[in-house]
Amino acid sequence: MAERMVGKQAPHFEMEAVMPDKEFGKVSLDEIMKEDKWTVLFFYPMDFTFVCPTEITAMSDRYDEFEDLDAEVVGVSTDTIHTHKAWINTSRDDNGLEQLKYPLAADTNHKVSSDYGVLIEEEGVALRGLFIIDPEGELKYQTVFDNNIGRDVDETLRVLQALQTGGLCPANWKPGQETL
Repeated sequence: MAERMVGKQAPHFEMEAVMPDKEFGKVSLDEIMKEDKWTVLFFYPMDFTFVCPTEITAMSDRYDEFEDLDAEVVGVSTDTIHTHKAWINTSRDDNGLEQLKYPLAADTNHKVSSDYGVLIEEEGVALRGLFIIDPEGELKYQTVFDNNIGRDVDETLRVLQALQTGGLCPANWKPGQETL
């Protein structure tokens, strides 16, 4: 039986990553929390696939909007940082990422994917999981998709903005509308 995560402290993580400057570094929930920022953590199955680059580049293309909302975006797969870097160094015309504005992290030991409940153990890859964590480390939102379906960046931004209102947001709420 799956364990509830929303409303609890998010599993802490530290992973090697390819940073926006294409250098190797580390990302951690603790560091993001020290900056008093929201975390948008998303998992995808693997590099050099077909659906993944569409959503990874869409998130990067809209990164400034996340930044305006005091949120850090972190993409994660079970691939290595070297595979991530090769994919980032591949042009979008060739199914690559080209340039990202946020880090791509490598969960090579599968711990973080497992902690967040998105690991497909028999394949060693993650499902498309999306988690929004507040600056205090509380997991506020989670969705998990089939690997054939890309996520909607507009919906991710809408949910982040709804969470940041601190109010009750009715169905189909949009930023600028009244809360309940």
